[in-house]
Amino acid sequence: MDHAVLIESFSEFKDSRNIDRATLMSIMEDVFRAMVRKKYGEDNNVDVVINTDKGDVEMYRNRTIVEDGMVEDDNTQIALSDALKIESDFEVGEDVTEQILLDDFGRRAVLAARQNLVARIMELEKESIYQKYKDRVGEIVTGEVYQVWKKEIMVMDDEGNELSLPKSEQIPADFFKKGDTVRAVVLRVEMQGGSPKIILSRTAPVFLERLFELEVPEVFDGLITIKNIVREPGERAKVAVESYDDRIDPVGACVGMKGSRIHGIVRELRNENIDVINYTNNLSLYIQRALSPAKISEIKLDDDTKKAAVYMKPDQVSLAIGKGGNNIKLAGKLTGFEIDVYRDSDVEDDEDVDLDEFTDEIEPWIIEEFKKIGCDSAKDVLAISIDDLVKRTDLEEETIREVVRILNEEFE
Repeated sequence: MDHAVLIESFSEFKDSRNIDRATLMSIMEDVFRAMVRKKYGEDNNVDVVINTDKGDVEMYRNRTIVEDGMVEDDNTQIALSDALKIESDFEVGEDVTEQILLDDFGRRAVLAARQNLVARIMELEKESIYQKYKDRVGEIVTGEVYQVWKKEIMVMDDEGNELSLPKSEQIPADFFKKGDTVRAVVLRVEMQGGSPKIILSRTAPVFLERLFELEVPEVFDGLITIKNIVREPGERAKVAVESYDDRIDPVGACVGMKGSRIHGIVRELRNENIDVINYTNNLSLYIQRALSPAKISEIKLDDDTKKAAVYMKPDQVSLAIGKGGNNIKLAGKLTGFEIDVYRDSDVEDDEDVDLDEFTDEIEPWIIEEFKKIGCDSAKDVLAISIDDLVKRTDLEEETIREVVRILNEEFE
């Protein structure tokens, strides 16, 4: 029967997790009343009874009994002779209640009502999902990967909603396949083509902040405040923390006993190195801590231009700059200062030789690799162990050993 199609559509949506029951009943009533108005002209004398538990609906039309031949409106009035066919003791002036069957509306009307119902509920579901995730921007969500594409990964949440994790918001070392569980933060929610698009991120600083809240109770409780976070996703991150309770060591609490608390965060971020430092209003000390693990000899600040000239021993320069310049770049972002590193003049060696002088023996691209980690001269390179040079550059150990041999010969 045609009406079964409409009732089946209602049953599909009655258990919807994104629409509350009262709203669903209101939509259903509107749809059925629209059918009544189309057939009878008005619906003021019609009662619509919706059973949300069974996914069923009943409609009743109330008409007043009038003398035969006195019917002016078939929708609101019924002749006495017709009323007596329904029940033998009816009298003029009484009301007659008749059930309206969906079959009475015809096939086309039922199918049109079904389309109207589906469209209304789908639109409401989309709005509900949009609002739900709009309120969750900045929160961590967990979902299951169900589709992997070149530029994005589609994730399904526990309610079956589709979430998008673009390639640009993934950590470089991330590798997901269908069925994997993924954690990410809700970055933003957009409406595209009338449908909500929920964008997730694993590279946003707020993702790292939420992970700290999950792993460190003191951060979650507000005893420790995260003042700032800067990241080079998958490589390095710097987190400035502060506690207003003198009894709490914010750095120690965040790291945990033998790194127990921070290890879980590091694993989630694909072994991203995380430097947790104490925040301070003393800018010189703040910059010094931000450049950790390098040790600084002197700092000169220019508050107007937001520039900092940092002086240190030659063997500390590469530590301050870090692999690929990440350490000094993140320190600058964290403190808001443009940081320039200089070798301490007290330990400058007049006999040192600039690396550019060795272009006849060392290929220029290899020299550039050393310059990236702050080694501009021969003694800068020789001051660092071969193992450390292997870790900080993208050069092979054999290549580094050959360079060290060439540089040592210069000073023999």
